[in-house]
Amino acid sequence: MTGLPLPAELAARARDVLAGRVQPVPARDAATVVLLRPGPEVYLLRRRSTMAFAAGAYVFPGGSVDVRDADQAVAWAGPSPAEWGAAFHADERLARGLVCAAVRETFEESGVLLAGPGPGSVVADTTGDDWEADRLALIDRSLAFADFLARRGLVLRSDLLKPWAHWITPEIETRRFDTRFFVAVLPEGQRTRDVGGEADRVVWQRPAEALELARRGEIFLMPPTHRTLSELSEHDSVGGVLATPRDIVTIMPRAVEIEGEMRLVTA
Repeated sequence: MTGLPLPAELAARARDVLAGRVQPVPARDAATVVLLRPGPEVYLLRRRSTMAFAAGAYVFPGGSVDVRDADQAVAWAGPSPAEWGAAFHADERLARGLVCAAVRETFEESGVLLAGPGPGSVVADTTGDDWEADRLALIDRSLAFADFLARRGLVLRSDLLKPWAHWITPEIETRRFDTRFFVAVLPEGQRTRDVGGEADRVVWQRPAEALELARRGEIFLMPPTHRTLSELSEHDSVGGVLATPRDIVTIMPRAVEIEGEMRLVTA
């Protein structure tokens, strides 16, 4: 058990939390999507250095569940919220919100939309000015995801997602998320674009290459991203990733003191 050494400020907070002097903040439900294309390569965003959470880290698209994501008015095709709830050990309402948040956040942060006119189709192109206006309206929450889909006559394609993992931010952090990870393949005809906002750079990268860059200290990866990339690096095709059986186990790293030093461990 070695773990990651904690910076002084976080180590001090960890000691306070462990001693009961500080209460952990609640974790917000969130969804993250590992977007794949042949290679396989994954889509990564570098969070701006000014962000309050994970500043400078390379991450997958994702974010908090909006209360409106659980709206039953969202047109739906594919595995039901109940089936997603069974996969992620969540109730049906939360599962619906997680899947909707996954699709919404992927569109907001990459321009890729996992939806189509019907259960067997996917939007071919989302790069026009009207799409961009809708993307920005979703980001500032002036447009609900259900209304966005309804206005365009689209249905969410939950069958284009695969459950992958479940991570909860350590109790020592001041911002915490209870995050379900999904994987999805870039739909044919669609392409990602540098959409700005919370990210200042986007890249497509082979998982093993991203891990090597992190090992050399050229990029920063948080533990969930690092673990996910390690798992994906074991596969030489997108098909191999999608065919991998997954038993979703909740992981919440914890702080421990090892030889007088506070460290973060995942086991």
